[in-house]
Amino acid sequence: MAVNPRRRPMVVLYERITDAIHDGAYPPGSTLPSEPKLAAELGVSRPALREALLLLQEDGLITVRRGVGRTVSDQPPRRGFEQLQPMERLLAAGGPPLRVRSLVHVIEEPTDFTTQYLLAPARSELRFWESLLLNEGVPCALGQEWAAPQDVVDQLHPAFGEALRAEPETPARTMLDVLTGLSRTVALTGTSMVSATLLGQHRGEQLGRPADTPVVLITQTVRLESTPLLAAKYLLPTGAPGLPVLQAR
Repeated sequence: MAVNPRRRPMVVLYERITDAIHDGAYPPGSTLPSEPKLAAELGVSRPALREALLLLQEDGLITVRRGVGRTVSDQPPRRGFEQLQPMERLLAAGGPPLRVRSLVHVIEEPTDFTTQYLLAPARSELRFWESLLLNEGVPCALGQEWAAPQDVVDQLHPAFGEALRAEPETPARTMLDVLTGLSRTVALTGTSMVSATLLGQHRGEQLGRPADTPVVLITQTVRLESTPLLAAKYLLPTGAPGLPVLQAR
């Protein structure tokens, strides 16, 4: 389903408050400021704020009690795989993100995978990043990420294109972390497939595991409107942190 990149103010506001809750600006059990004060703090209209607060209440992030007001839930729901987030954050179980160790930052020609998932034309040049995710210093996952051709990225998401051209940052980051960090007001959508396979010799050497180690393979495509911006493979071997998946009815 195509998504309008100019999202309603209420949606952006919902995400701002959600981020503030998960970042500790509004700790669990704390009472939110009054509606007029919160609207002034955030620089938004009260109707948009009211809509966002209703959604936050429906999603279990806040509760409303007569005589008390709106209170942040003691155990806010942890964001799951349906929320587009970098893998190093998803696997962190609510704690600090896993550390990223960059292995490769190169430009390469399209492969069968990137032709299929990025619709990359022949002889185009694609940026490829390969990274290890470290849990307390131990490699626990491998990420391989490709960006769409530079002209496509520059046209749809100039800030992301500029970041890709810049030298890799220290500390290292995954490509999806860079993209989502630049996209607070941009409507990205992600599609993922989860399957099982074996690690293989080369990847086993990278992760320090036997070649026949079972792995969960996550194949992900991130789009802006209907155009792919990023395609990735993430390999989670036996013993990797659990991947949270939220469900609702």
